[in-house]
Amino acid sequence: MTTATTVKTEYEAIIGLETHCQLSTNTKIFSNSSTAFGADPNTNIDPVCMGLPGVLPVLNEKVLEYAVKTGLALNCQIARYSKFDRKQYFYPDLPKNYQISQYDLPIAEHGWLEIELVDSEGNPTRKRIGITRLHMEEDAGKLVHAGSDRLSGSSYSLVDYNRAGVPLVEIVSEPDLRSGLEAAEYAEELRRIVRYLGVSDGNMQEGSLRCDVNISVRPVGREEFGTKVEIKNMNSFSAIQRAIDYEIERQIAAIEAGDRIIQETRLWEEGAQRTSSMRVKEGSSDYRYFPEPDLAPIEVTDAELEQWRSELPELPAHKRHHYESELGLSAYDTRVLTEDRSIAEYFETAIASGANPKAAANWITQDIAAYLNKQKLSITEIGLTPTNLADIITRIETGKISNAQAKEKLPDLLTGISPEKAFAGQELITDPTVLEPIVDEVIAANPKELEKYRNGNTNLKGFFVGQVLKKTGKRADPKLTNELVEKKLNA
Repeated sequence: MTTATTVKTEYEAIIGLETHCQLSTNTKIFSNSSTAFGADPNTNIDPVCMGLPGVLPVLNEKVLEYAVKTGLALNCQIARYSKFDRKQYFYPDLPKNYQISQYDLPIAEHGWLEIELVDSEGNPTRKRIGITRLHMEEDAGKLVHAGSDRLSGSSYSLVDYNRAGVPLVEIVSEPDLRSGLEAAEYAEELRRIVRYLGVSDGNMQEGSLRCDVNISVRPVGREEFGTKVEIKNMNSFSAIQRAIDYEIERQIAAIEAGDRIIQETRLWEEGAQRTSSMRVKEGSSDYRYFPEPDLAPIEVTDAELEQWRSELPELPAHKRHHYESELGLSAYDTRVLTEDRSIAEYFETAIASGANPKAAANWITQDIAAYLNKQKLSITEIGLTPTNLADIITRIETGKISNAQAKEKLPDLLTGISPEKAFAGQELITDPTVLEPIVDEVIAANPKELEKYRNGNTNLKGFFVGQVLKKTGKRADPKLTNELVEKKLNA
């Protein structure tokens, strides 16, 4: 008698992200109201963003510049001719009952960005994620539902129009992501890029970067996509990863149980660590787009495109490649160093001033990073200049000071005290004729420890080295001290 073996179906997730990124302009996209975060409700408003009769929008030229620069950084094709459209929908946070956006002629299309995942052994894996399009649009206001901790039980709503008219770019990825980890890394890399460019602060807690996830699952090997579900309400990169991982398992379990996945929008519940249904989508929404009659089409000239291209900084992915291949740094070091543009520039200035790249990376990613985290400071706010860091590293490598001395003086150095002042009179003793009498004196003063050492307790060598360092105020060269102590103890 033979028993049939059940083959378990393997599934894969198909994931794409729609990311709204608020641009760091001082004023709104079509009017001169402030975009400052945290103002009292309904104070940063004007007739244009409120859609009052008889007013006309005027495009903020910085918005176009920032959108084109972002498109270039994402390797997109920039449209020389594009236009704005009216997207019709009716909701209390949209004063005009339509949103000015871009539909069939976006400012940028067909790009990509590179993500890098590092495994537990520090090995990097790189993958390109396609960018379908990037377009400009205005933000809506903000509804605050009250009377319940859930939308369905709310008894009333309040609206704040400060955000109405704030400039956004929407960046739509290709469905090239396959896991929550990849999606979180994609969103993080996107934030790194807009921060490097200076076009957005990318702050998810303030809503400057908002990601909606489209996700479906299918058996491995099948070409056809499964039914797509959208997830909203994720305010951190870890939440994006956890929401996707949960939803993958939920959809697989439903399919295995014979249930049908429905096209819907779900919310991520941080407290319960699960997604829940918000609304069912029976079909694609009909927003009745038509060209915005109050705004002229946009034409990007050759001169503008080349000017904006020339102003792009070196981007984080390129820096990572450079640091790994040319400077010999680990994938971990390169990720920490390129996370923020100011840290990368600090590091590059230090090595340009003569610092050993690996030593500079160690100081920045370990001791200096720990100080920054503890004090909640950025690297631009410390007193230790990259040139002085290079000076410290050179002093260590040439034997003028020890690594221990530098770490001991680091709190003073971080406040801005110069290496010359910090290490005055602290040069290492590297002359054996000076150190030998001190070593002899330490050994003679500790006969019991000497006897234990010679009876087999060789760990006591560290005790004798420590006593020599103590006696010299840590000025004894550690390497030479170790050699002399071992020689004397074994004589």
